[in-house]
Amino acid sequence: MGVSTFKGGVHPYDGKDLAKDQPIVEIKPEGLMVFPLSQHIGAPAKPIVAKGDHVLVGQKIAEAGGFISAVVISSVSGTVKGIEKRLTAGGAIADAIIIENDKQYETIPGFGEKRDYTKLSRDEIVSIVKEAGIVGLGGAGFPTNVKLMPKDINKIDYFLVNGAECEPYLTSDYRDMMETPEEIIGGLKVVLSIFPNAKGKICIEDNKPEAIARLSEMVKDEPNIEVLGLKTKYPQGGERQLIYAVTGRKINSSMLPADAGVVVDNIDTIVAIYEAVCLQKPLVRKILTVTGDAVAHPGNFRVPLGTNYQEVIAAAGGFKVAPEKIISGGPMMGIPLFKLDIPVAKNSSSILAFQHDQVSAEPTTACINCGRCVAACPENLMPTLMMKAALAKNSAKFEALYGMECIECGCCSYVCPAKRPLTQGFKQMKRRVNGERRAAAAKAKAEAAKKAQQEEAKKAEEVKK
Repeated sequence: MGVSTFKGGVHPYDGKDLAKDQPIVEIKPEGLMVFPLSQHIGAPAKPIVAKGDHVLVGQKIAEAGGFISAVVISSVSGTVKGIEKRLTAGGAIADAIIIENDKQYETIPGFGEKRDYTKLSRDEIVSIVKEAGIVGLGGAGFPTNVKLMPKDINKIDYFLVNGAECEPYLTSDYRDMMETPEEIIGGLKVVLSIFPNAKGKICIEDNKPEAIARLSEMVKDEPNIEVLGLKTKYPQGGERQLIYAVTGRKINSSMLPADAGVVVDNIDTIVAIYEAVCLQKPLVRKILTVTGDAVAHPGNFRVPLGTNYQEVIAAAGGFKVAPEKIISGGPMMGIPLFKLDIPVAKNSSSILAFQHDQVSAEPTTACINCGRCVAACPENLMPTLMMKAALAKNSAKFEALYGMECIECGCCSYVCPAKRPLTQGFKQMKRRVNGERRAAAAKAKAEAAKKAQQEEAKKAEEVKK
């Protein structure tokens, strides 16, 4: 049924041996905790606490700011110090709730108590997921409760658990699969109870045979759940690529997976759903990989949200040498960091530190029209022509080349022998096009309002006559 991979993609060095055999270690932070109000796709959350308030682990400190938004939960007990502007891993300055950690970790009543999901309705499960503040933990940060509310639940026939973890160096999902497979399967059963016609598929790249074997054995008697091995290739874990590999169905930027009858969630998101629904634990932690050849003891860590990156790195033994390059996220789609005074957020996935910055060391030269970027593009685009449009700031041409379909995976930049910053150029052009679209929409709205005013004035004048 379908295929096990997709056209295009690349095979970068995966670097997973550094941390894949390191069990998840829990971190207890010491310093101030910082909770950005924007750590998800959509509107920022709205604070519901004030300076001086005492909060507990599991307590909601900010409510969703709209339909596409997510609540924020305190991961520690302590005192609210205020709401301040703070730097986030994405480079933005965002409002954040600052909490002084009292290190007592007192929890809200009922935190961690077991609950039988089979006695809950669909609406109750979705409400629990929403109030738990769960978003896509693979990095996208899309509110999970919205995913669980498609227009027609009966048209969803596949629920895919994304365990590909195709980004090099990252191993936190692998450790989840090896250490908490019961919670993955339990979380999948919870979401399948929402979709009456859906089959669950746990999708894992074939460079993780131990995880495939472990989960396959555990679901052998589950008629609605299957473990599917996928070809190891980046970006196999991309939502569009995963859906095509498993179902043969295609989606584009104007569609949601639900439009193709599919819902996709990351491994850790499924674990978070299990914890929220079955154990009454809202989202208060993130599992991060801290690795790279500059890290003293690479590993995987369960980190309370709001913890400073510096404390996470310290838990990995710090740096054995001063790194030239530090990245939040994977090397293909991650964001370079220039300082470490940054809080762990829901959309954090890893911290990578390298002794040498190999990208900066390579000089950029002229395009030789070799076509490698075209062959590597998983969206079947024309990066060579798109870059010409980007350099000319020609938005119309960029859109005509389907540049807005770029998923910013970095494959084109990776294979380019001229070391051209293709992905960076496309990111900038997509921001430019989106800005122009917003400006055009605002102008059209203003003109429509002006026209309506003129018509109202004309009618009023006619009444006077």
